[in-house]
Amino acid sequence: MHSFQDLDINTTDFNPFRLIGSDWAALTSCDGDRVNSMTVSWGGVGVLWGKNVVTVYVRKSRYTKELLDKGDSFSLTFFNSDESKYKNVLKYLGAVSGHDEDKIKTAGLTIGKKDGIPYIDEGNFIILCRKMAEIELPSEKLPEGIREKWYADGNDHTIYIGEIEGLYAR
Repeated sequence: MHSFQDLDINTTDFNPFRLIGSDWAALTSCDGDRVNSMTVSWGGVGVLWGKNVVTVYVRKSRYTKELLDKGDSFSLTFFNSDESKYKNVLKYLGAVSGHDEDKIKTAGLTIGKKDGIPYIDEGNFIILCRKMAEIELPSEKLPEGIREKWYADGNDHTIYIGEIEGLYAR
């Protein structure tokens, strides 16, 4: 296991547009001993209800959603964007279902836990979160162009809002 340093959220600068939108992240959650990760490239970081929060969007077909619904926490793990092998790992985590195999093991990744929240140990930046809310995103209420492009198959998203419990870096 790697050692991670605790970062002060009030003095740490990071670009969520690059980290989430370009570099992508591995969203990891668990329900007891069942742990799964999936790639996310949609999300946000900000302040809501007086708390520092992360929002992530998970389609209803994902195995990770099942674990998120049952659990009370999740993490976002970011990797060194200069290492192309991690982009391939993230593509794999996004394409294969945890229902079908232990994709974390197959990808050669290791799960660590801090305060009961699972994360991927090979990452270089981690955000640990406690789930505050989950909100179904009704695609039928979205503008027509968005509905047709992103939700034609009816596989809608659930928005998960998590209070940031900690930031950690190697």
